[in-house]
Amino acid sequence: MRAAAIDHTPAMAERRNFQRVRVKIYGRFMLEDRTEHPCQVIDMSPGNVSLMSKRIGQPGEKVIAYLDHIGRVEGVVTRTLQDGFAMTVVASERKRDKLAAQLTWLANKHELDLPEDRRHERVAPRNPLSVLQLLDGRQYPCRVIDLSLSGAAIEIEVKPAIGVQVTLGTMRGQVVRHFEDGIAIEFAVVQRAESLDAEFGGRLS
Repeated sequence: MRAAAIDHTPAMAERRNFQRVRVKIYGRFMLEDRTEHPCQVIDMSPGNVSLMSKRIGQPGEKVIAYLDHIGRVEGVVTRTLQDGFAMTVVASERKRDKLAAQLTWLANKHELDLPEDRRHERVAPRNPLSVLQLLDGRQYPCRVIDLSLSGAAIEIEVKPAIGVQVTLGTMRGQVVRHFEDGIAIEFAVVQRAESLDAEFGGRLS
């Protein structure tokens, strides 16, 4: 009980020193038993991060996370949540400054998404047949209707819930919209044109 109280005090200080940013970042984390698990960031500051995951770390447990846009983050679990856990970020002052800059960019990213998506040309790929994989390993054949550097529309029989993490071919992302014959996916990171050309023959370069 005393350890929990000690852990909670710096967490409150971190809230005063660093503004938490609600971001949508995917990644993986490794616990002390060296098992790796997928996760999604709920909110983050240079001193704390809340992760949504099926596997929940225990208070006091060391964690190493690899997060899209952010990179490697080390820390210690401070408390468990209903669908994940919160952890402190153990980092040098220089690393925290870098995290603050990255989070500022990510916080503003959603304001840029719509015009950015309009700037990204959507094309019909030459090789439209692909496979959609869910986090639990289930795979479904699909047909890519069109795609851009930031997302894709696919024709598929199943319709995973909006917000569910998926992998289209080798591209990780999440479901953002349903339509009559399928779903729209937003990629976790803006893709390289060369990567999409190689996988789908999209002529995006």
